[in-house]
Amino acid sequence: MRRQKRLGGLTVLVRCDPPVRRRSFVHLALLAAVIAAAVTAVAVAIPWLPVSASKERERIDLTYWLATGIAIMIFSVVAAAILYSVWRFRVHPDDDSDGPPIHGHTGLEIVWTAIPTALVTAIAIVSAIVLHDNGTVPKNALHVTVTAQQFTWVFNYRDGPGKGVDLPDLYLPKDRSVILEIGSKDVIHSFWVPEFGQKQDAVPGRINPLKITATRIGTYPVICTELCGLGHALMRRRAIVLSQADFNTASWAKSGTSAAPPPPPGGGTSGSASGKAIFVATGCNACHTLAAAGANAKVGPDLDKLPAEAKRAGQPLEQFIRTSIVDPNAYIEPGFPKGTMPTNFGTKIKKADLDTLVQYLIKSSKGGGK
Repeated sequence: MRRQKRLGGLTVLVRCDPPVRRRSFVHLALLAAVIAAAVTAVAVAIPWLPVSASKERERIDLTYWLATGIAIMIFSVVAAAILYSVWRFRVHPDDDSDGPPIHGHTGLEIVWTAIPTALVTAIAIVSAIVLHDNGTVPKNALHVTVTAQQFTWVFNYRDGPGKGVDLPDLYLPKDRSVILEIGSKDVIHSFWVPEFGQKQDAVPGRINPLKITATRIGTYPVICTELCGLGHALMRRRAIVLSQADFNTASWAKSGTSAAPPPPPGGGTSGSASGKAIFVATGCNACHTLAAAGANAKVGPDLDKLPAEAKRAGQPLEQFIRTSIVDPNAYIEPGFPKGTMPTNFGTKIKKADLDTLVQYLIKSSKGGGK
């Protein structure tokens, strides 16, 4: 729209944008509603997040969806204003005149400052409540010591039906809080079960607690999310949620290793453990293939071929296996890099357990392991 204006003795044309009437606000509101509906459909219809299996994850999701809803609302209003302005106030190709000078609108600036402040404050309040609730420890909580090492996890039950047992997998009762006390024997790791919604670092010499209250029976992956070495991608175990009745039977604990009191980070495993239990507890299955233990990792040499490897090294089988555990760089199998296997197994594994593990590997590599 243009109008004539006299400046001195001259008459000039000045562009005058059409006024914003009540009908324009109705159009803006309708357009914003359409955009919000479309974006909400995308946000809700697509499963962006894994299934929720803990109360803590449900609270975290509440905060996430609150922030997402606020973001959708702001995006819809801004996108509607931009699209409406492009359509309603577009300039014709032959219009080279200047637009009207506009200083600003104090009231509008106060509104668009106050509203974001209120929204951010709401997110902060909800987040603070969630952090408090997720960190509150109930009186009947179970306690599990979680020890990370290259490249596996060991779970020791300090109380409950599995008291004093070491397990390679984490067993949890449904609807009962469990406090994980997470530490590391070697380097920094990070404990994460996506369905539980929380992460916690495993740091050598330090115990970091994490509360989990499982709500869905099932099996979920335990993942290390901190780059910890060549076998990092294989550092995975299972979190198995059982009903309270099944958990109380303690049949799940029979596959574990008796270890009372629980070892501190850097301590050894139980001398009464079976060879397979020691093999799993020390993380050998995360890097090696051994049919008797159900291991099929490819980071290190194939332990089913130990007799052939010992022959290439020019050593008796028992001596070769023992040396390979306590001094892994003494002989490097062709095709594998030096310095990958941790060198502290000689001090980390008790002598009795080391002897058991060596005999288990001898039998297993000859087809006699169980």
